[in-house]
Amino acid sequence: MDNLQKYKPTDKMIDLISDNYSLLQVMSRFGLSLGFGDKTVKEVCELNGVDCRTFLIVVNFMSEGFSRMDGSSEDISIPALIDYLRQAHIYFLDFSLPAIRRKLIEAIDCSQDDVAFLILKFFDEYTREVRKHMDYEEKTVFKYVDALINGNAPRNYQISTFSKHHDQVGEKLTELKNIIIKYYPEKENNNKLNAVLFDIFNCEHDLASHCQVEDYMFVPAVAQLERRLKNEQ
Repeated sequence: MDNLQKYKPTDKMIDLISDNYSLLQVMSRFGLSLGFGDKTVKEVCELNGVDCRTFLIVVNFMSEGFSRMDGSSEDISIPALIDYLRQAHIYFLDFSLPAIRRKLIEAIDCSQDDVAFLILKFFDEYTREVRKHMDYEEKTVFKYVDALINGNAPRNYQISTFSKHHDQVGEKLTELKNIIIKYYPEKENNNKLNAVLFDIFNCEHDLASHCQVEDYMFVPAVAQLERRLKNEQ
């Protein structure tokens, strides 16, 4: 299937994954498990209680290189999108970043190398920054949006504040990647270092995708909900 072609509810889920294996992460974050046979996207979503329209909006947005969103913000189920974003946070904080750290320790010798020690220190500082950013989203942004969904519009916050606060958490990861490539001396365990670099590149891309979904889908949908509640008051 051509990447420019939009995926539809009647397409088989296996075709989506065969076309673009990175959509496995999207499936997982929406709570869709494997073992779906030849079922369509609509059938798999319905079996798992997932909003099919929101799932496809995210899938098509990512497949088209974040260039445009299919449909309007009104088509998005905000609760479904929050679940997706929360699962992404769990993936980054509890799986992806700890796995990269373990591989880093295996690939570089922190006991005898100042550069290696600085690389690990830089990574730990970066992880703390990501955790702080995602904690802010969980405790402030999502809590605020949950109140909006329940028909309450807290006066002490607006989603535009999140837009201003929301810097690209991937920038420091790019710096880390460049430090390793430019300054870490080549040693015999090159395969391990290349493997962890590959993971860092993937994580950098995944975090950028995550931020795009927040900026171009989540924020506009919440802003529209804010306006609707304001007009009703």
